[in-house]
This record gives sequence, C-alpha cells and structure tokens, in this order.
Amino acid sequence: MADKGARPIAKAEGRLGVLTVGLGAVASTFIAGVELARRGVAKPYGSLTQLATIRLGKRTEARTPLIRDFVPLASLDDLVFGAWDPIPDNAYEAALKCGVLDKHEHVEPIGAFLKGIKPMPAVFDRSYVKRLEGTNVKGGKTKREQAEALRQDIREFKAKNNCNRLVIVWCASTEIFIAPGAAHQTLAAFEKAMESNDVTIAPSMLYAWAAMMEGVPFMNGAPNLCCDIPAIEHLARDRKVAIGGKDFKTGQTMLKTVLAPMFKARMLGVAGWYSTNILGNRDGEVLDDPESFKTKEESKLGVLEYILQPQVYPELYGNIFHKVRINYYPPRGDNKEGWDNIDIFGWLGYPMQIKVDFLCRDSILAAPLVLDLALFSDLAQRAGMSGVQEWLSFYFKSPQVAPGLYPEHDLFIQQTKLKNTLRWMMGEEQITHLGVEYYGEA
Repeated sequence: MADKGARPIAKAEGRLGVLTVGLGAVASTFIAGVELARRGVAKPYGSLTQLATIRLGKRTEARTPLIRDFVPLASLDDLVFGAWDPIPDNAYEAALKCGVLDKHEHVEPIGAFLKGIKPMPAVFDRSYVKRLEGTNVKGGKTKREQAEALRQDIREFKAKNNCNRLVIVWCASTEIFIAPGAAHQTLAAFEKAMESNDVTIAPSMLYAWAAMMEGVPFMNGAPNLCCDIPAIEHLARDRKVAIGGKDFKTGQTMLKTVLAPMFKARMLGVAGWYSTNILGNRDGEVLDDPESFKTKEESKLGVLEYILQPQVYPELYGNIFHKVRINYYPPRGDNKEGWDNIDIFGWLGYPMQIKVDFLCRDSILAAPLVLDLALFSDLAQRAGMSGVQEWLSFYFKSPQVAPGLYPEHDLFIQQTKLKNTLRWMMGEEQITHLGVEYYGEA
C-alpha cells in the first residue's frame, strides 16, 4: 500500500497544450492517432501511458493497475495541439503527403479536425537542415529576436486555446552535427551568442531556450545538440522546468537495446555489428546529407559501447567492428527497413551469426512515444521534478543524464527505472525482483 512518502503532485486540471516542433510524418501521425483514439475508432497501441500496467507490492497481492489509473496523467480528451513547421501544410495536408495513415480509414474521417491545425511560422535555417526548403519561416535580424518570437507564440497559443499547461516535443528533422563549445556553457554566453547570430546556436536550441523561459517542459526527439548543453540544463533547473532527450528510440536501435544486453548477460562475444537502413520519408531525405547523418550516426553508435562496456570486457567486446548506414530510398516512404548482421562468438570462440530484418513503420513507432513523453513530462512538471528527466530514457536513443553519469541504454533497465520512478512518486515500494520473501529467507 502507498505510504506517507508520496510526492505532492498538482492535479491535471484543465487543458494541456501539446506543441510539436515539426508537423511532418511523426507529428501528424501522433495527432491523428490521438484524435482517432478519443473518438473510440482506433487504439493507441505502443503507448505505455494508455495501455501498460504497473505491478505494485508483492506478486501475491495481484495489484496491477493501468499506469493511467495509477498516476494522475492528463486525459486524452484534455489535449490541444499546435505546431511549428517551415512547410505551411496543415495537419490534414501533411498526413496525406506523408502517406503514413490510410487516407480513407484514418485521415478523411477526421479531416475537419486535422485541417484546423495549421503550423505557426518556424525558426528555420537551411544551413542546419540542408535538404529542406521552407517558406513558412520567421524573420528577425538576430537569433535572439527569433527566440523571443517563439516565446510570443507560446503565450498566444496558451491564451487562445485556454490551456492550463503546455509541453513541447521536438518532432522535426535532424540538424547538422554541432560539437559543444563555449557558447553553450553558460546562460550569459548562450544569450550573447544568440544576439550575435553565432553559428553554433542551432534552431532547436532556440526552441529549448524559449520553452525554458516560458516554463514549458521540452522533450527532444532528434539527435540534435539541443537541451543537453550546460546553459539549457542550468536554465531548466533555475526555472524549474522538466527537460529530456534525445532522439526517439524506434526501430533498429530499439532492437539493439534488447539484443546487446542479452549477449552481455550470457557472456557471448560480439565481433562485429553491421546496421543499414533504407527509408524514403522527409527524415530519410534530410539524413542523405552527410552533416545531418553524422548527428544521427553519433546517436546510434553510442548504444553498443555503453551497453557492452568493452573497457570492462575487452576479450568479448574490445575489438567489435560497428558500422551504421542510412540510405535514402524514396519508394519506401515512411516504411523503413532496418537490416542487421551480427557476428557473435561463444564457447571456445566458435563463431555464430544473427540476421535481423526489421520492416518497420517509422512514424507508427514514434507516435506513441510523443504521446507518452508529453504526458509524462507534464506529470514530472506537476510533481516539481525539474531539470533532466533521466527516468524517461526508455524513449530515447541517446538518453540525457546528469553531468558525470554514463547513460543507461538497456531497454529493460530503462523500463524498470521508469516504473520505479512512478512508484516512488506515488509512495509505493520499489520493485527489486529479489523475491526471497516467497521462500522463507526474509
């Protein structure tokens, strides 16, 4: 049973505005899916907040409520949607162009609703996303002026839609690779860099800064250097705002965070891991640019190093050859194919191979992550949990953590951390899976 340690959590009263940066395949699929679920004509499969249960207490107690009945999440009926995008298509037009959802079954029935969601002009600079062109963009002489315009958008959206609270989720394209530098270290340096149009201040950082200044939780679904810089992290703590990222964990990397822990758990060696992807959506087109691909590559390559720990197990993983490729292939559209060849070895060094061919739908996997991150970040904000939300690592390829910590990538450790955080918030006992109490040992 719950004890007196439950954390005070403000009620989820009123409307929650969910603002997405980007209104392409992921965002339009997410918005349409929520509306279809609200109308009772589709199920939000893939969403922990809507379908998963959580065990409380001992196994013999048989207490397994739905997560949405256990913690005070915002209701789907209370969500209001808005977006920024450099392409002026409304959500209906975006959904049709992206081609993720069936036009007649899932788009036309909610066409009027989707047409009402029109993107606000975006802060967009082709220098950071070279394969896209945009006409629905903000002006402004400096990046500081653009960021202030984003703040105004946030305030106006909240007032116009009578929202009690807001969250922002980055669902836009991958920017070029940017290494952390002097402009990212302190708030003073960051704001000075905005005013001088420093090239190391990318558009995604402006959205993060604007969100912090307006007290709005911000979740980064792309591998961009964004809210994971000291200036934004400090600002999040000072302003008591929840942040998290980065890069939605969807297809191939999701499988890696399941398979790699299995190899390490059984002390099986890995000689090589070759991963290639083909996809034809806007994301694939953007990643066809080498500078944007480098940002994604950094996100995908780090997973195995942190899980397998070659410095701890040099004989098993010290010489692993890890290669990642992403190829733009327009005929596939949003239906991505992730192919992995894994060379492993076992007893006495005898080699074995595993082949995985994941024919996935990128936005179908990402949409429920957007929903969960929106609802959980709002929950964290109402619970006074500001700064980096490492407990949401379950949803990210490159989980953001406190300085000095290495990220935990094992999917099931991440799931345990997420559920134990919910138990802690509600004053329930942590689940350790020790189980000796069932056998007279405790």
